[in-house]
Amino acid sequence: MQALIRKANQDDLENLRAFLIKANLGTDGLTKETIDYFLLLENKEGTICGSLGMEAFNEHGMLRSLVVSPGQADKEIFVLFDQMIQLAKEKGMKSLFLATNKRVALGFFELMGFQPIEREALPTEFDHSEHIRHVLNVDNSLFLKFTL
Repeated sequence: MQALIRKANQDDLENLRAFLIKANLGTDGLTKETIDYFLLLENKEGTICGSLGMEAFNEHGMLRSLVVSPGQADKEIFVLFDQMIQLAKEKGMKSLFLATNKRVALGFFELMGFQPIEREALPTEFDHSEHIRHVLNVDNSLFLKFTL
């Protein structure tokens, strides 16, 4: 399958919301002002088959909304992460963080260059995020950091 990864724009807002809701993910914080912090993976027909977003806090970003439709190639997921790292650099970020409760995914994230950290090592700016406060309340959440 020929796939395209691109930065989302305001015209994508409703389609991205619907895609995330279908995947049982929240859309809090996905607005006209934040849509350009999201990447879309689309098939040749222009249908969204993957997404990855970032919530920005000064020099730090928290990755969110990673969803890929079944059947996506590992290569496309790697490229999605690589493009997010480039976007974070463009936005002046110094580090990216992510949270997961799927221990099976740790190897993938470490392969991408993310390193496990303790919750206490998260930037204090994250305390103001409703999304991150929710993640902190998920019992088995693990946090990882990527330094740009």
